[in-house]
Amino acid sequence: MSLLITTLVTFVTFYSYLLIIRVLLTWFPTINWYNQPFAALAQITDPYLNLFRSIIPPLGGMDFSPILAFLALNLAGEFLRTLTRLPFVQGF
Repeated sequence: MSLLITTLVTFVTFYSYLLIIRVLLTWFPTINWYNQPFAALAQITDPYLNLFRSIIPPLGGMDFSPILAFLALNLAGEFLRTLTRLPFVQGF
């Protein structure tokens, strides 16, 4: 059980880095999102971001949905980290 949670924490951390890269790359309007590796990055991150884009549509040309996406991902990561500190998980 502890190995599973540790793997999930690692995945959440890695996915957070991918989201940071994705958001930072949106600052460069000349990037062609149909070329690799940008297309792969968009395919990995856009489904998650689209969940939050349906909640918070872009306002004035600014997309604020990544803020909510990062918040949800960080909360999930912290929840998983607290699970690794619980005594019943460490016994498995």
